Amino acid sequence: MFATLIALPSFAQSPAASPGMATSPAAAAASASGGQPNPQEMMKQMIEMSKLNENHKLLASMDGNWSYTIKFWMNPDPNAPPQQSKGTATRKSIMGGRYSVMDVSGKMQMPGEDGKMKDVQFKGMGLEGYDNVKQKFVASWIDNMGTGIQFSEGTYDPATKTLTYTSEIEMMPGMKTPVREVLKVPDKDHMMLEWYENRGGQEKKTMEINYTRAGKK
Repeated sequence: MFATLIALPSFAQSPAASPGMATSPAAAAASASGGQPNPQEMMKQMIEMSKLNENHKLLASMDGNWSYTIKFWMNPDPNAPPQQSKGTATRKSIMGGRYSVMDVSGKMQMPGEDGKMKDVQFKGMGLEGYDNVKQKFVASWIDNMGTGIQFSEGTYDPATKTLTYTSEIEMMPGMKTPVREVLKVPDKDHMMLEWYENRGGQEKKTMEINYTRAGKK
């Protein structure tokens, strides 16, 4: 928004919006005389779009310290038991409650360059918010197992207390995999994340994380 505020004076002097921009907020705020954007109307809309609502409060309700157990289904053998590990997570609201940051730490068994399994320290960070313009939940994720940033968008079903995000990951060049994440929040002290990957047109659950608020069972 700060960058947009800086641009407003010059934007008000710009030529009329093209027909291709007719559905944008800027075009909707255009004045009747000449079709140029009205800075006052644009500012009013931006202020409205910056307000918090129940979706931001939903994310903030998950603030706090959590412990988790995680299961991975990495073995191609469908009958093989999942790998399991534990860790901790801390969620906190930032920017006046507009976004939530989650820091994750734990250990897991991963194959080394020699192919042998070994304990690896895991660090991850997630950023979540609700985009009033898109009317969608938005999120990003980074961790110490790669160099990419995962971006996802999602919706919330209040009937089932479930957030569903979709994204695409590319673990290897050219190997893009659609992902669906399902976060169930049955109560204030428990969360469960299910991670599904679409491989060759078939969706498969490859990860499950059960969170419990610190000090609770």
